[in-house]
Amino acid sequence: MIRVLLAEDQHVIRGGLVALLGLEPDLEVVADVGNGSDAVNAALVHRPDVAVLDVDMPGVDGLTAAAELRDRLPACRSLILTGHGRPGQLRRALDSGVAGFLLKTAPPDDLVAAIRKVAAGERVLDPSLAVTAWDLAADPLTPREKDVLRLVAEGAEPAEVAARLHLSAGTVRNHLTAIVAKLNARGRTDAVRVAKESGWI
Repeated sequence: MIRVLLAEDQHVIRGGLVALLGLEPDLEVVADVGNGSDAVNAALVHRPDVAVLDVDMPGVDGLTAAAELRDRLPACRSLILTGHGRPGQLRRALDSGVAGFLLKTAPPDDLVAAIRKVAAGERVLDPSLAVTAWDLAADPLTPREKDVLRLVAEGAEPAEVAARLHLSAGTVRNHLTAIVAKLNARGRTDAVRVAKESGWI
């Protein structure tokens, strides 16, 4: 029996996946949760073989949860589900040590097969993302630049970013100049767009 943890913030989708997996004689959903933080906590309690994690969840996202599970519960292998396979997300997934990366548009049988393969120690990549995997651009942003850009994405002005990150206004301006240049963006707003589309923030 393969023990599965399911983390998906949309209740209807999560309920459908629990029902789908419940039809399989060799799969048992031992926990289903709505965010990455609960996923890690539930995994430590229920010790699943495979954690099926949605990328975009409130609070701790699926990729961050996968990295934490890798460190805290190495026997649990992670399979990421996403609505869109952005190159940056795929790179983060690989860096997080996930065993599988599957689009939500995949047929249900593909998900079931992917869980079995991941549980057996194999790696799974959605076939439609194979070409993307060859052409992954490295994330050019430093962790601090990402912190700055995330706050800008939330609507914070440079002075507020400086206060929240305990930086000088000049340092924030320097970070923003570097970010715009690295991303070949037209300005801050465009830099946010580029970074989000690439899956870097």
